Amino acid sequence: MTEAEDRKPRSDEARYDPEITSEFAVPEGLDVPKGGGEPETTSEFAVPEGLHTPQPPAAEPEVSAFSTPRTYSAKDAPAAFTPAAGVPLVSLVKDAPWQDRMRAMLRMPVTERPAPEPVQREEEGGPAVPRVLDLTLRIGELLLAGGEGAEDVEAAMFAVCRSYGLDRCEPNVTFTLLSISHQPSLVEDPVTASRTVRRRGTDYTRLAAVFRLVDDLTDPETHVSLEEAYRRLAEIRRNRHPYPGWALTLASGLLAGAASVLVGGDLLVFVAAALGAMLGDRLAWLCAGRGLPEFYQFMVAAMPPAAIGVALTLAHVDVKGSAVVTGGLFALLPGRALVAGVQDGLTGFYITASARLLEVMYFFVGIVAGVLVVLYFGVKAGGTLNPDVALGNSERPLIQIAASMLLSLTFAVLLQQERSTVLWVTLNGGVAWSVYGAMHYVGDISPVASTAVAAGLVGLFGQLLSRYRFASALPYTTAAIGPLLPGSATYFGLLGMAQNEVDKGLVSLANAASLAMAIAIGVNLGSEISRMFLRVGSAGKRRAAKRTRGF
Repeated sequence: MTEAEDRKPRSDEARYDPEITSEFAVPEGLDVPKGGGEPETTSEFAVPEGLHTPQPPAAEPEVSAFSTPRTYSAKDAPAAFTPAAGVPLVSLVKDAPWQDRMRAMLRMPVTERPAPEPVQREEEGGPAVPRVLDLTLRIGELLLAGGEGAEDVEAAMFAVCRSYGLDRCEPNVTFTLLSISHQPSLVEDPVTASRTVRRRGTDYTRLAAVFRLVDDLTDPETHVSLEEAYRRLAEIRRNRHPYPGWALTLASGLLAGAASVLVGGDLLVFVAAALGAMLGDRLAWLCAGRGLPEFYQFMVAAMPPAAIGVALTLAHVDVKGSAVVTGGLFALLPGRALVAGVQDGLTGFYITASARLLEVMYFFVGIVAGVLVVLYFGVKAGGTLNPDVALGNSERPLIQIAASMLLSLTFAVLLQQERSTVLWVTLNGGVAWSVYGAMHYVGDISPVASTAVAAGLVGLFGQLLSRYRFASALPYTTAAIGPLLPGSATYFGLLGMAQNEVDKGLVSLANAASLAMAIAIGVNLGSEISRMFLRVGSAGKRRAAKRTRGF
């Protein structure tokens, strides 16, 4: 056997021996280019050679995790997954008031809120987040200090943030504290700011100006920069009240006189109630200038009307002293704070509602203390104050309607409303009293039910007028509920307690509380009905909170 023949079997044996040759070895005769093998560090997801890949787009600025991608097209969108519970219907009409649009989004979960529209006011590098949050808090402070409801304040703050392109913002309002948190994305730290409301004042002209500013900020066709928004906000703060102090004192007197006519007073009672209310208003201003708390201001302001009524009774003047005292109480009852407190409770802001109702209770106790002191000494001096002398006032419907309109007019002046809204709220107050008188005096329906229906119409008309003017509903509703305030029931309750008839007094005070709750609930219900069923600038259905039953 030759040497070549001797090597051949060894070669075949080595070729099929797994211990000598790998089973993944390249067969003989197959040409393999040098360097053709893949390196060991290559990922299994690497793109094979020869496959053309498009160049990656330029880096986009970081946006919210819930923003729509720039390459997204609604026409060529792929089939989407539909949740088991269905996709919630969100219809945000472009021409709807910003209050409805922002309130609808606030009631949605964060993940379901639509992304903000492209920002037209954005400068280089995007909006300055701390400055936008500061502007938002300042606007919310003016609204909350002016008596606006907590839900409307949150809606305004949310609207300001979205108008400058800040997504994922969460405002929070609790009576005197406002806070807002902005989280740029799911992986970045949130930015939080807060502000405390130290002073509150009634100026619906300023409130309307703030609403116009927010309306301009949310308008996509109006370009308001941060500097311009700060300048307009500073002008709103510097603006003086539209009515001087003497006009407010005169309005307070006319309001008390009109209220005394509503409960059966004549011309002499009108003059006496007006003088008592004006004197009480001046004393309250004097106490406010000395830094006395509001509790004592209400207590001092309630004394002069009660003192004049008791003095006329002791002098045996043929007038209805009870009507004088009742008229003076109308100018002091905190109807605005009561409506705002009940509205906050009905919309789910229970902490703010509790604080506002507690504030109303303190004011009411101050009025009670001032009137009770005067009535106690009047009864001890031999005054015979009969509650029944103020009743039987259903025979003068035209005079009462005129008195109710005068009461709403003067109430609007006390609230520092714009002159353009005074006429509308005066007519609204006349309608409210007409409905109440027709139901209670003609239809013999209970005063609580009549008050609730009349207040509901006030809220309905006020909401419609505010939607027509794209403004707050408070200037159109607060003054209109003035004729419905429970001034006579409050006075009769205090008189019963002063005459040691505690049972009758407590029943009358409970009736006054029922009337007050009927007013507040009626106003809120009328507003909600206008949003639900009347398609006048409506933003579609609003998602309400689910019912809770202890869990």
